Amino acid sequence: MSVGEAIEIATLTDVGRYRTHNEDALACDMSIGLLVLADGMGGYKAGEIASEIAVLTIMAEMSEAMHEDSVPTKFHIDIAEECLSKAVLRANHTIYHISENQPQCAGMGTTLVLAFFYDNQLIAGHIGDSRLYRLRGHVLEQLTVDHSLLQEQINLGLISKEQARVSEHKNLVTRALGVDPSVELDLSKHEVEAGDLYLLCSDGLTDMLDDNVIYEALVQDGNDIEKIAADLVYLANGAGGTDNISVILAKVNRDFAIKNSWTQRLFGKAKVKNKTSA
Repeated sequence: MSVGEAIEIATLTDVGRYRTHNEDALACDMSIGLLVLADGMGGYKAGEIASEIAVLTIMAEMSEAMHEDSVPTKFHIDIAEECLSKAVLRANHTIYHISENQPQCAGMGTTLVLAFFYDNQLIAGHIGDSRLYRLRGHVLEQLTVDHSLLQEQINLGLISKEQARVSEHKNLVTRALGVDPSVELDLSKHEVEAGDLYLLCSDGLTDMLDDNVIYEALVQDGNDIEKIAADLVYLANGAGGTDNISVILAKVNRDFAIKNSWTQRLFGKAKVKNKTSA
């Protein structure tokens, strides 16, 4: 079964209660199993340029990589990690180049979070403080670790998570896409199970809602992920809505293992050869 048939997607983005325009951008292409969300930053409307460049570039690069003639026989999850890193570097180069050469875009950048589903596995990637969560059973787990001043202070034991929630320095990220000539994409790999629910979100959600509130929203409406997305945005706006709010939900309904992949064929041939030799 293809990943697009196995995973149900819901997306929603909202300007919030105080911003005049939306600097978040998101994109989903389940023909290649890729979800991308970016939260732009910079001068007037420059942030939305950066976030839009990020999602469009990464989607285009990954689509090209997945649809090359060699893909059906050679593509696998480790190659995907390399392709994602190259796509993000291309996006970083583009944003940085425009920022350096267009005065109205000077200093622009964006956070990034992505999820790539392939062969019953997930590659999670992020830069900045946009997040990826997984709800499995009754356990909500954050799969990304913020690149932020607050997270560094938490790691050093200088402040608690509770203190971080009321800090005045919530939006100080230590890593962003397009701000420097190069950037490192943090990647992690996870096994996927039927019944998993994944949430990608900008900090407009997590600055307003703690993990307990997010958990309750995810479990309360069961299988209706469109309603869950709407509830999350409603709750974030109700808690203040000080920033743009964006969410992508991915509900895994069934297995999406790649049948007869090139690795399976390779090992299958090796087994036949060894059996014949014996």
